[in-house]
Amino acid sequence: MVSTGQASPAGFWYDQPDDEFVVLLAGAAVLRFEGGDQRFDLKPGDWLEIPAHVRHRVDWTQADPPTVWLAVHRARRA
Repeated sequence: MVSTGQASPAGFWYDQPDDEFVVLLAGAAVLRFEGGDQRFDLKPGDWLEIPAHVRHRVDWTQADPPTVWLAVHRARRA
């Protein structure tokens, strides 16, 4: 995925049914998690594991150079 300055709309939170592994390949971004207001300033090589249904949002992405992400979604095993 490539972002060029996009961010989550005000008040919007992702709430995904699957676990997600995300790594930032280029650019920079800020992710925020709901509850406790955790903020992560990401640079190339930084990664996060986001468990299913952990609400989060993209507060900011670098536009130039573009922010490049690799995100892998995987279903939780019972």
